[in-house]
Amino acid sequence: MASYPNKLIAQVAFKAGGNVFHQLVCVNPRHLVTATPGKIQECKLHQGDYGVNGSVIEWSYTVDEKPQTAKQVLQGIDKEKKQISWKMLEGDLCVLYKDMVITVHVETKNGVDFVTWTIDYELIAPENPHPVSLLNFFICLTKDMESHIFG
Repeated sequence: MASYPNKLIAQVAFKAGGNVFHQLVCVNPRHLVTATPGKIQECKLHQGDYGVNGSVIEWSYTVDEKPQTAKQVLQGIDKEKKQISWKMLEGDLCVLYKDMVITVHVETKNGVDFVTWTIDYELIAPENPHPVSLLNFFICLTKDMESHIFG
């Protein structure tokens, strides 16, 4: 995997089960539209299949009350580690970041499942903001998914 000059990481305890989380994000991401409609409005498959490396997905989502889109290629899928990465191809984030890879994985510590989001990125210009609001989006998304599952 390429090395990026910047990295943001957040970890969230996920009481609804790490396997459930990984299945939703990797194999059935369209369900995120139902689970978190205020955050994700659409998930379109452009090429390949959900849960398969090299597949291309386009998202419509809202961060800080601003509608955005992102086209990404799936990579680094590891069902054993419950990990998946999305490499940014096009969309709103490509205006601020030269390169970006978003990775999520689930690990269990002392019987508790933790979801860890990592954003590796390179700024196009030094004055561009770091994607802290995107990281916050993923934290809230994870909590919304847990609430949806426990309904």
